[in-house]
Amino acid sequence: MSGPGSESSESASGLIDERVREFVDWRGTTLARVRELVRAADPDVVEEWKWRKATSPGVPVWSHDGMLCTGETYAKVVKLTFARGASLPDPDHLFNSSLEGSTRRAIDLREGDELDEGAFTALVRAAVALNTGARRRR
Repeated sequence: MSGPGSESSESASGLIDERVREFVDWRGTTLARVRELVRAADPDVVEEWKWRKATSPGVPVWSHDGMLCTGETYAKVVKLTFARGASLPDPDHLFNSSLEGSTRRAIDLREGDELDEGAFTALVRAAVALNTGARRRR
């Protein structure tokens, strides 16, 4: 799933590796753990690197028949934005950001936050199911 502004899967994985190493604090550790969880939840996930431009190094993206989520790093949060999050079940209330939108939802992780890994894995799997189910209905 490549397009304008995105890197191939192989180079995207390398860019994500670099991004994780760039942050020697909790943000790098958090991004690395989230990446592990996404890859474990969906062994067929495709890693992409999108929106690279002069003013931004770009953003890690995980996709499977469409975008699942992004992993942005900011000074005070690691933001995991699910492209179709408003359509996903979230019984454990992981989504805590971008709640007002009609399509996406995000999880903002701050230093010291504990991510419910089981609930996150279920959320990733639900996003995959939503994407693959939508493709089959077309």
